[in-house]
Formats: sequence, structure tokens, C-alpha cells
Amino acid sequence: MADKGGHPGGQGRAPEAGGCDRIRNVALVGHSGAGKTTLVEALLTATGTLQRAGRVEDGTTVSDFDEVEVRQRRSVNLALAPFSYDGVKINLIDTPGYADFVGDLRAGLRAADAALFVISAVDGIDGLTRMLWDECAAVNMPRAIVITKIDQQRGDFDDVVLTCQDVFGEGVAPLYFPVGGEGGLKGLIGLLTQRCFDYSTGARVECEPDPQYAEQMAEQRASLIEGIIQESEDESLMDRYLSGEELNVKSLIGDLETAVARGSFYPVLATSVPHGDHPGPVIGMLELLEVISQAFPSPLEHGIPPVTPVKGGPPREVACDPEGPLVAEVIKTTSDPYVGRISLVRVFSGTLRPDTQVHISGHGMEDRGHEDHDVVERVGALTSPLGKTQRTASSCIAGDICAVAKLTRAETGDTLSDPASPVVMTPWTMPDPLLPVAIRAKSKADEDKLGQALSRLVAEDPTLRLENNSETRQLVLWSMGEAHADVLIDRLRSRYGVEVERTDLRVPLRETFGGKADGLGRHVKQSGGHGQYGICHIEVEPLPSGEGFEFVDKIVGGVIPRQFIPSVEKGVRQQMERGVSAGYPMVDIKVTLYDGKAHSVDSSDMAFQAAGALALKDAASKVPILLLEPVDEMEVLVADEYVGPIMSDLTSRRGRVQGSQAVPGGRTMIKAEVPQLEITRYAIDLRSMSQGTGTFSRRFLRYEPLPTHLAEKVAAGPKDS
Repeated sequence: MADKGGHPGGQGRAPEAGGCDRIRNVALVGHSGAGKTTLVEALLTATGTLQRAGRVEDGTTVSDFDEVEVRQRRSVNLALAPFSYDGVKINLIDTPGYADFVGDLRAGLRAADAALFVISAVDGIDGLTRMLWDECAAVNMPRAIVITKIDQQRGDFDDVVLTCQDVFGEGVAPLYFPVGGEGGLKGLIGLLTQRCFDYSTGARVECEPDPQYAEQMAEQRASLIEGIIQESEDESLMDRYLSGEELNVKSLIGDLETAVARGSFYPVLATSVPHGDHPGPVIGMLELLEVISQAFPSPLEHGIPPVTPVKGGPPREVACDPEGPLVAEVIKTTSDPYVGRISLVRVFSGTLRPDTQVHISGHGMEDRGHEDHDVVERVGALTSPLGKTQRTASSCIAGDICAVAKLTRAETGDTLSDPASPVVMTPWTMPDPLLPVAIRAKSKADEDKLGQALSRLVAEDPTLRLENNSETRQLVLWSMGEAHADVLIDRLRSRYGVEVERTDLRVPLRETFGGKADGLGRHVKQSGGHGQYGICHIEVEPLPSGEGFEFVDKIVGGVIPRQFIPSVEKGVRQQMERGVSAGYPMVDIKVTLYDGKAHSVDSSDMAFQAAGALALKDAASKVPILLLEPVDEMEVLVADEYVGPIMSDLTSRRGRVQGSQAVPGGRTMIKAEVPQLEITRYAIDLRSMSQGTGTFSRRFLRYEPLPTHLAEKVAAGPKDS
């Protein structure tokens, strides 16, 4: 690929898209520390968008501008970095590399038309990167691989390439390989052009490769050409190549670009960015820009998610056409205390313009605190963000990405469309948050502000689920992991001025009878004025697990008038909700009302409610009261090598493994029944045991008796933490 050069754009002016075919939306994917943010800085500098690259260590990078990111020196948010190269507008989407922030990562993949996997030559491939490669493969997302840190002492480019080929399969092949000089890394040799690109002077200089690399170049070039030929639509190429004919390089490059765009070939590139103890030249930016601008697909070549009318009906055909009906999606929402809500939007069809009305539709996220909504709002200003800098944009055409101000109801995942014909896009898949963290406000002032602050966080982050558990009287943030929870709590403090503290999570237990018993309920007050009179006799016996509550009326002779029998049942139910031993609701009992007394004047509905409650408490004092714990049905998906340790761990948590089955890709699905008390932090533990590759799901199954030693501990503990 030829050097196109050129440094259009600049930090003060937003790059403009000359047409749908001149846009490239690229998500940077890779594990934390692989160098994605540093690579963004180098590309922005190489294209003249920045005059000087920032450093992660100094907190001066474009894409890590959130104060949490600056403090932690890692990306926790999706960030957009647009720039121009060779007449093409490139929207780089820098995604977090830590598993806790996979929500932003998946949002970035939704906005992108291709993925650039960033892999460190020092650290290699981690479990999350393997999983994301599989996700991209499932939707046929075009991909390329860039290996960073090739200048570092422990960096081994050739070894990482072999690992990529082993892990990612066929179609992975390097386009260049790095070469050294007296002072360290010198440049790259292009395998197709057979030219050396020397960066030792700071600028790219094309020259003849050193003869010492001839054998290595010939071997790798042959492998690359064979890979390209296999993807070529020209069936004569292989025969011509095998016969010894020298194939036209431009033709090979054309076939390569076509194969990359359709997601069947994955070129590997090499880069080096000076930092810390490695002050060498910046290497590989122009080669990477050429692949992005020439080989990655434009929005015209990448499919659009299914779209259906808001009121229902068959899916609609949507094309990437600036003149078509507006269809756009909110990829990321942020709330600024001063600016208000800002929505990062990918336009799939039509053209988004300031000061026009749009229909905002959000559906299917009620379980995470996002109410279904269909509203019409007016678009505010459009901007093209470069980190925290918002640069004014006059419009945003199909295929492009922009930020929209002041859409007060827009949330991450919402669809924007023409109010005359509103539609909703099929949402992308979001993982379930499985780490519960109980919090409470530190003061009354914090409590007053907490509700609004949490509602804003929920609107921004679809991987967050908010639970206000009336039973345990706790506010619970269901998060993706410890780091995710830390960031949420940090944002409450730094962005919204709300101080909260963590509390021990209470698992909702139940009580039940350990045997059959009779109970007497006597509520008699006749000292002056209108009295209260209600007496009832009940028999209580336990029911099988999951049977709930059964009330049987065996009153004969009218000893309790018919109108007061429901009052007894109501009183029993109310006492069941309050519990009789440790303050937990009672379940799985049968109550038989068989006798009682009433007064012609003083009996009332309230009197017999009180009598029913007293009767249940009296019966409970005569038999053991069992504490029941919730048990979940779990499915744990792990790589085959972790099956043994995971099963042993589940057993140590009082779990019962029900079986396992093989899953394609060298993985196993383990099914087990595990008490909720034992898995409150399982999201963290599983990630540690499986090197970040394990996932799990859970659903409530039933209640079971809590072991005696644990029941005694719970009963003796605080009831209102």
C-alpha cells in the first residue's frame, strides 16, 4: 500500500465526511495495557490532528479525559477520536480493555464497521481478547491486528504473530515485519512491496531491504500471497502463482483489501510509539492508516441492524443513504452537571441536523431501570468530539458519528428516527450485571440527591441495574465487577456531589415451620368505650418447598361470623410478611382455622386480624422455626482447562453440580444449584479462577433450609443493616 501522506484536519476544526464511502468507523479492541490509547495519540499526531501526543502517565491523552481515567491511568469509557487521512474521515472508537467495562466495548463495536485488535508484543493475548474475537466472528465484523510495543526488550513480534494464528485461526497473516538497526528498532519491511520503510530519522524513508532479511522475507511473503490467493475471486491466480509467474502487486493489494473488507482475511501490522525508557522513533502509523483507509469497509459495505416500526410490523429495509429516512442510535450517553446530557450518536440512514425534531424510542430495558419511552424532542447543537473538546458540526450524514446536546430523554441504546415514521432498532446484546453492591447515603443531604444522581447513571450505563429491595431495605447496584462498582461510586461523589458508603449485602431469607403446632390468638380489650374482641384457634403445618401458603376454613356453628374469617386470614398473612423469628417473611405453611369466639358488639375486622397474627406467633413458639435460603440455578461457561477447579469451587460453596456439556470452541457449560449466600461475589471469583474467560448466568430456583450453624449466625446478626 502506497504512502498517501498528508496532514489535513486540526484540533480546532472538525473533519468532514465527503460521502458515505469516505467514512471509516473503527473500534480499537484489546486488553487493558495493550496500548490502545497511546496508539490513538500517535495516529492523531501522525495526521496533524494533534501537534503533540499526550501520555497516559501524565493524564494528557485525548481519549482518557474523564477524571477517573486520569486518576486510574486506564480507559473506563468509550471515546471518539475523529480525524482525516487521504480524504477519508476516520472515526476511531477507543474502547476500555478491562472486562468490567464490556458494556462500552460492545457499544463501540455496534458503532463501528470494523475492529482493530490491539495486542501487546510483551503481554500477548488474554482471555477477553479471545472472547471478543469470537463475538466479532459471530457477526462477521471485519478485523485487523496491530501489534504494539515491538520496541520493548520482552516484545516478540514473531511469537505473537504465531499465537494470533493459533488462537484466531486461518486468514491471519503479517503484512510487514520489524527490522532493527544499531540503535534498536529501525523500521518495517513490506512483504508485498518488498521494500523497507526506514523510520530511524523520524520520517519514513523508502529503501531497499538489507540482504540479511531476504530469506525471512521470501518465506513470509510466500505465505501471505498464498493466503491472499485463497481469498481472491480470480481462480486463475493460484495456477499462475504455482507456475512461477510473478503476480502483479497492485492486483494482490486489491484482492487483499477486498478480503479484509468482507471479513475473511485479517492482516497483522506492527507499531512502536516512544515512551518512558523507549525513546525510539514512531513506527508503523502510515502503514496502519493505509490499511484503515483502504482495506476497512465503508458504512456502505457494512450491514445495518434490523429496524422495525415502533407500533409493530415487519422489519423495514434501511440503506446507508444521506437522503433516506433518519435512523440513528445513541451509542453512549453522558451527563454533565453544567452542560446537561450529551448523546454520542451513530447515524445509519438519513442526515441529522441541528434544531430538527426527532422521535426517541427506547424499549426492552425495564429490568435495568430504563422505562419504555417514546417521545419527540428537538435536537440541539451537533458536535464532533475529540476527547473532551466539542467541535461544532453542521450536520451528520448516514455512516457518520456525532454528539448531540440536550436530548433530555435519550439513553444509551435508544433509536432516533423521523417523527412521521418512528422506528426502533434491534438492541445490541448487553451482559447481565452479576455483582451486587449495597450502598447507602452518608447523610440526609446525600440521600436527597442520590435518587436523581442514580437515575442519570442508569441512563448512561445499560450494564448497571438498580434495585431498591423493599424486603432487605437496601439499595443495591448490580454491576459488572469491582472496578465497575468503584467507578460508579466515584462518579456519584465527583460528578454529582453525593457521598455513599458500602454496606454488607443482605440476602433475602425466608422462615417456615419445622413441624405442626396449634396456636391461640386472643385479642380482647373491653376497658371502657367500644371494645375489641376476637379469639381464634388455628393449626399450622409446613408445606413442601415452593407451595406458598394455604388457608383452610373449618369453622362450624358460626363461632366466628363468616365476615370475620377473611380477617383472620389477613392477620395471618400480615404476620407472615413480618416473620416470627428472625424478621424474614414466612412461606410454605398451611393454616387451618377450626375454632374461635366472637362478641356481638365488640368483634370487628381489626380485632380478628390481630387475633390471626397472635395465633400464628403462638403456634411458632411451640415448634422449631427454620430459616430458608434462596438457591439459584447457575450455568457457568468456561474453557475446558478450568472445568476441574470450577467444579471443585462450586462444591466448596455448598453447590450441587448437576452436570456439564461440551460447547464449541473448547469450552464447557457447567450446570449447578448454589445458595445465593455463597455467590454474592462470584463474578469476581470466577474471573480470577478462569483468567477472565469465564461467564455465568443465574436464576432463582427455590428456597431450602439453611444449615443450623449458619442459621444461628444469621438469627443473631443485625436485622437492619
